[in-house]
Amino acid sequence: MHLVGTREKNERKFPTWQDLPDGERRYWIDVPSRSGWRVRYVKEVGSDEVTLRFYQEVYDAKGDLIEVHHKYPVDLGHRKV
Repeated sequence: MHLVGTREKNERKFPTWQDLPDGERRYWIDVPSRSGWRVRYVKEVGSDEVTLRFYQEVYDAKGDLIEVHHKYPVDLGHRKV
C-alpha cells in the first residue's frame, strides 16, 4: 500500500489538488509573502504518485503570474512570464 501512503502524504502537504488524465495529479499550495506577493508550489505526479515535475509560480500583488521556477526534474532557474 505504498501508493496510498504517498497519496495521503501528498494530500496532507498540499491542501489542493486536481486529477489529471491518465491517473496523474497536480498538487499545490499557495504561500503569501509579506510584500503581498504569492508563491504557488506545484507538484505533478504520475498515477503511481512518483513526482514528474515540481515548480514554483510567483504572482505579484495584483495576482498576475510573473515568474515560474522549474525545480524538478531539472532546475531551470527563474523564468519571467
